[in-house]
Amino acid sequence: MTTYTNFTVETDADGIALVTWDMPGKSMNVFTSEVMDELNAIIDQTVADSAVKGVVITSGKSSFSGGADLSMIKAMFTFYNEEKVKDPSTAAQKLFDLVGRMTGLFRKLETSGKPWVSAINGTCMGGALEMSLACHGRVASNAKSVKIALPEVKVGIFPGAGGTQRVARLADAQSALQMMTTGQSLTASRAKAMNLIHQVVEPDQLIPAAKQMIKDGLKPIAPWDEKGFKAPGGGIWTPAAAQLWPAAPAILRRETAGNYPGALAILKSVYEGLQVPFDTALKIEQRYFTQVLQTTEAFSMIRSLFISMQELGKGARRPAGIAKTELKKVGVVGAGFMGASIAYVTAAAGIPVTLIDRDMEAATKGKSVSEGLVKDSVGKGRLTQDEGAALLARITPSADYADLADVNLVIEAVFEDRDIKKAVIEAVEAVLPEGAVFASNTSTLPISGLAKNSKRPVDFIGVHFFSPVEKMMLTEVILGKETGDKALAVALDYVAAIKKTPIVVNDTRGFFVNRCVFRYIHEAYDMLIEGVPPAMIENAAKMAGMPVGPLSLNDEVAIDLSQKILKATVADLGEAAVDPRHLALINKMVDELDRRGRKNGKGFYDYPAKPAKKSLWPELKTFYPQKKADEIDVEVLKQRFLVTIALEAARTMEEGIVTDPRDADVGSILGFGFAPYTGGVLSYIDGMGAKNFVALCEKLAASYGPHFASTALLRDMAAKGETFYGRFDPYAGAKAAA
Repeated sequence: MTTYTNFTVETDADGIALVTWDMPGKSMNVFTSEVMDELNAIIDQTVADSAVKGVVITSGKSSFSGGADLSMIKAMFTFYNEEKVKDPSTAAQKLFDLVGRMTGLFRKLETSGKPWVSAINGTCMGGALEMSLACHGRVASNAKSVKIALPEVKVGIFPGAGGTQRVARLADAQSALQMMTTGQSLTASRAKAMNLIHQVVEPDQLIPAAKQMIKDGLKPIAPWDEKGFKAPGGGIWTPAAAQLWPAAPAILRRETAGNYPGALAILKSVYEGLQVPFDTALKIEQRYFTQVLQTTEAFSMIRSLFISMQELGKGARRPAGIAKTELKKVGVVGAGFMGASIAYVTAAAGIPVTLIDRDMEAATKGKSVSEGLVKDSVGKGRLTQDEGAALLARITPSADYADLADVNLVIEAVFEDRDIKKAVIEAVEAVLPEGAVFASNTSTLPISGLAKNSKRPVDFIGVHFFSPVEKMMLTEVILGKETGDKALAVALDYVAAIKKTPIVVNDTRGFFVNRCVFRYIHEAYDMLIEGVPPAMIENAAKMAGMPVGPLSLNDEVAIDLSQKILKATVADLGEAAVDPRHLALINKMVDELDRRGRKNGKGFYDYPAKPAKKSLWPELKTFYPQKKADEIDVEVLKQRFLVTIALEAARTMEEGIVTDPRDADVGSILGFGFAPYTGGVLSYIDGMGAKNFVALCEKLAASYGPHFASTALLRDMAAKGETFYGRFDPYAGAKAAA
């Protein structure tokens, strides 16, 4: 019998072949070229073997499969670019043929003449779900770990191996579009309600239930291959469809501002595909998938949100040759909201935490934040009562620094005050064991300055969390001038343990993320002062792809924090370092009007009692003479927001604050939602080309001020035709080693 690297095939006495997918050396099964070759051979083998009556495919791991492998995705772009160089006229056709390989394989499985059942035991996403939908039966475990999704739109593409056609023929069109255009994850029960899964069973009944479907006479024919098949709801030409389809593009545009070609391609594929026979529909999907793969958006999003994010999450920036840290216990000093939340995510990762504050009352109050988060998670079914109790048991409140004598890592999260932080550093280091690392969660104070208070600056590092800590996936790891490789390794091991994505930056005022965020907010101040209506500022930012407008964001981070930062900048760098008009605006908001943002219920927005929604403060438009909306070019407003942020990011590269373009791109998207369709701040520049970006900067600088002036680095890159990923190649070391 044939043996396979990634699969085992065992046929039982009833003639049912159990195909177990278990890739060696990988924590999760993924589709690779080899996996597809082997699956193709297994289809041939089971069809040819008359003893095989049907096939059950499942995973030998705790999850089913995450879909396509990085190497396969990268290979598609590499292949297309190479073919474009060889012969531009045939490159698209060759890409079309390449992307059709998976579609053809799943169609072969579907029409093999023998019933296949997918037994889904955990995460089943992307291509793995598309394969399961090509099976004639689908059974899922009712375990909490089961997540069923087609998330491709989140990385710039869409389900291109039959997903748009099968989902739209199993579920009603509205649910199908909602699932695919948002990339949302479904529980097993929700997937069953949508008709994507036939049965949901206890985990230990998964394989028996799948086999029973075959024994019960499961037909080896997909519903759409039966004569007289009609899609749920009757297809396109029905009264219900006449209500759905005219509204669908408008709803999508409201949600995406037309920035995501992959999302629009889903609508087109479903609308056109439901009007033709199934095999023709697959060709339509394949055509749109080929088209989307050629867009800048798809390339940039896949690079940043799929490839770079995974690489950074797996330790791409971790120094080599340092053993992995076993975090036996972590200390958190400062039990305010940030410190308490850091303690929560640490305990949630299974690591014991000592939470220190000035007295037991404050420390215990900090733990109550975790109690609230646990209660919420238990209520939503994300944790059991026992799991919640175990998590809380790992958090020990204390007022005694001596309780930090056995920790590997201490995270300081006290007030943004140099003197307070100095006192904490000295108190912690008096008891901290040799070799343990001290990390400051400061968001504004330079790490090198704080490290001057340390007796061991080599073990001193910044680990900047974003609020709310339990939801934000990014952490910014900041290297002081004397920070050693071991401290960096420990910090990155900790970030990996709490399942967040790290970026590594060098020390500067505001580090990377806050520098970019405040450029975004300050551009909004400029627009207010110019007389751009506040609603137009907010809407233009969202149309540019930002998740929230700059005024709303400023309310969230607190307007008085903006005031503190502006005043600190003046104190440290002189009055010329800030725009006096900005300071006047913020002083008026805070000192005269006590409008500090969401935290006191009034800022640029008003925050009425729930359920009423926030709204822009009407008096804001009286601050400056207002321009007429039809005299303002919305495209220019959009450009100003994106360019000012990207320009600041380019400056951080030029200054050596950020050294790896992946950090800038991933950090900008995860940190403050920089227009994800661009792939991030530097991909935005690379996408249009340095020459075009410099020209755009100069045009904006002429109209809106010298902060738009391009930099020497950008002008040099423009002259040489370089990109950030070419000039600062993150893979240069690996290439040299090879």
